[in-house]
Amino acid sequence: MIRPELASHLQWYVRRRCRVASEGGKTMKGKLRLLCILACSVGLPATAEEEFIAGLAPDVRPAGAPRLKTHVKDADWYRRALTGVSQPYPASLRFLEDQGAWHNPFTVPGMTGPYDIRNWHRPAQAGRDQGAARR
Repeated sequence: MIRPELASHLQWYVRRRCRVASEGGKTMKGKLRLLCILACSVGLPATAEEEFIAGLAPDVRPAGAPRLKTHVKDADWYRRALTGVSQPYPASLRFLEDQGAWHNPFTVPGMTGPYDIRNWHRPAQAGRDQGAARR
């Protein structure tokens, strides 16, 4: 049995192919190929169990989803997160203390070229800092 959501698309496709064939655009070989595909797809049984589709219920956490209990931020994590920021660190970066295991664009490399003000993609040149004067 074919899935209901695919049936309408398949019917449209068959009608379109037959219309093109009747106008002389396709040969009999194309019709035979289409009939073979149809015969094979209709013979496939539909699954009785419901498939998992992500995003249908974004407010409900899936039962088997892993849960993070802790997120350890060691010295290496802070060094990487503060790449390109000179000391003393501004108070606006205190949010890093509350940062969990979720994605934060501040802690990963961003754009390259002249927009790389924190030198993620290339090391700072000796004696030249990427400070406010160079921006």
